[in-house]
Amino acid sequence: MQKLVDLLVDRLKSVQEIMPWDMEEIMKKNPDVLVLDVRERDEFDTMHVTDSLNVPRGIVESACEWGYEETEPELVQAREREVIIVCRSGYRSVLTAFNLQLLGFKKVYSLSTGLRGYNDYELPFVDIEEQPVDIQIADAFFVNKILSYQLAPKNK
Repeated sequence: MQKLVDLLVDRLKSVQEIMPWDMEEIMKKNPDVLVLDVRERDEFDTMHVTDSLNVPRGIVESACEWGYEETEPELVQAREREVIIVCRSGYRSVLTAFNLQLLGFKKVYSLSTGLRGYNDYELPFVDIEEQPVDIQIADAFFVNKILSYQLAPKNK
């Protein structure tokens, strides 16, 4: 049985990761880049990168094809565009990038460190109303919130 870390390591063999400063540079050089946020809608609504497209990880494969209830035309038509996939920590984005490449996307990047690292680099976020998010609010949102019951039991 593989663990998540094993799956991610395997997928990273064919997925190109970029750092937040690389993302900033790509966005400056290419205004046509698509930033695809694969977090859940409530995460996205709280704060996100300006002009990013939210398609939750659970529906992204059908969202990038015509003829599904989840179809997102901008995503369907982005196979030749640069696409930067983002999530909270960089795990969902790796898995999504791998699958999008299988589905014919040519220039796909996964944001290493996720939006946590983007925040650490102090790049801006906006809220559901496209208003800037204060850096302290972003810091609190991205703090690690693992609860004790989510940790593996200690060996006796």
